[in-house]
Amino acid sequence: MTFRCFIPVLALAAAACEGAPNAIAQSAPAASRTMTVSGVGEAAATPDMAIIRIGVETEGPSAAVALNNNSANMRGVIDTLKELGVEERDIQTSNLTVNPRYDYNNSQNRPRLIGFVAGNTVTAQLRDLENVGAVLDETVQAGANTINQLTFAFADPKPLYDEARTAAVAHAKAQAELLSEAAGVRLGPILTIHDGHVGAPMPRRPMARLEAAFDQSVPIASGESMVTANVTIIYEIQ
Repeated sequence: MTFRCFIPVLALAAAACEGAPNAIAQSAPAASRTMTVSGVGEAAATPDMAIIRIGVETEGPSAAVALNNNSANMRGVIDTLKELGVEERDIQTSNLTVNPRYDYNNSQNRPRLIGFVAGNTVTAQLRDLENVGAVLDETVQAGANTINQLTFAFADPKPLYDEARTAAVAHAKAQAELLSEAAGVRLGPILTIHDGHVGAPMPRRPMARLEAAFDQSVPIASGESMVTANVTIIYEIQ
């Protein structure tokens, strides 16, 4: 006769695990205490370049005539920009449109087509700020009849961004030191640093420095532009 022995494996496994939760709880490190602070930094400088959008709008009895007239005037504008020292790589077509014109003030029941309007806009980067006034004046004389935008910028904004970020970190550290002293705790190491939003250069005091206007037929004031950076730092506190 054969005898078989069945070992209660599940019961043994359960018994072996009875002490596991306590062992895990004993080995887990205590949760660290942290402090989260935010810092804001600013940096300002005088722009070293300008960006302008110069356009030409023309009308004609047909789309082809309107566009041909527009192209002739725009060629004059682009040639003038080049003659004034603007490099070809800094001149870019940014908009081109041809639209019908209607007369809505008539006795008929529907608008009457009376012609077409063609528009062409170029964006030019001017790396010589002393040339801005002359560019605006002479391109208008060459046929431009719309100036949609004039902004000041930096050829290399990275140093300004770096300065703003450095100021933001210094501000956050000062906040952490102030709060830790007030709370009676000691700052530990930095756990994380989050580089937040860095805004594009914006005028600090628009048109406030009129004394800086260039001696050109069109007075232009560059003023100062400022960038703002934000950082968030998490410290361990002890």
